[in-house]
Amino acid sequence: MKAPPTSTPDIRGMTAADLPAVMAIQAACYTELVPESQASLDAKRVASPSTCLVAARDGTVIGYLFALPWTAGQPPALDARSCELPSEPDCLYLHDLSVAPAARQGGTGRALVEAFRARMAVLGLARAALVAVQDSVPYWERYGFRMAALAAPRQAALATYGRAVAYMELDTAHGA
Repeated sequence: MKAPPTSTPDIRGMTAADLPAVMAIQAACYTELVPESQASLDAKRVASPSTCLVAARDGTVIGYLFALPWTAGQPPALDARSCELPSEPDCLYLHDLSVAPAARQGGTGRALVEAFRARMAVLGLARAALVAVQDSVPYWERYGFRMAALAAPRQAALATYGRAVAYMELDTAHGA
């Protein structure tokens, strides 16, 4: 078994040229829900280029993160062909973070989450939100996210995210 890399990956803004690598990583990582289309992911990237990131090592994309300035309690629809940001976002919504299986245990996920938190600060947002999929609640709890309630109409929307999902929030204004 190959030892994990010891260098921190380079984190940079995602470009259209990164999308084939992003799609390959997404296909390798999501086993319990249908992956989003390239058009849907690109719509998110175009809507918020400063918050959609890739992690690269030696020029190869090994992970990615899609985040959107958003409204808490209203997760965006999966696989939407367009992405219109709210005029007054109150959180940074972490839509998707994935790391190539061969690049795990090398700090890539942590580096992406740290970059996400830095983007929150730049945008002046103290709250983050996400939908944890594929039983990933414990992973996100390590970063301070906690399960949060959604209004009944929004609960039904979570079903589109697959089984074993949870809406989670992080409030950095209160020490998280």
